[in-house]
Amino acid sequence: MNEKLYVGNLSYSTTEEDLRQLFAQAGTVTLCELIKDRDTNRSKGFAFVTMSTQVEAENAIRLFNAYSLGDRSLTVNVAKPREARPSFGGSGGRNRR
Repeated sequence: MNEKLYVGNLSYSTTEEDLRQLFAQAGTVTLCELIKDRDTNRSKGFAFVTMSTQVEAENAIRLFNAYSLGDRSLTVNVAKPREARPSFGGSGGRNRR
């Protein structure tokens, strides 16, 4: 099992510090990444939290999947590896002549 967890269905007002404090109840949080829109810098409603061990990650899933935070029921599970995206050659999708 991976120690990196996906945390979804977050309120837009949830901060990285909120998540760090919550997940610290399950063990040592080594990394907390709240995903934000690059244009508006507003939360996209999900994050990745990395725990220091598999046991702590399993404990966090058990404790916080369906946990109510900010009137929202969290989704917590093992993060899936990022899929490779196709490269468009750097031309921004425009035809060069």
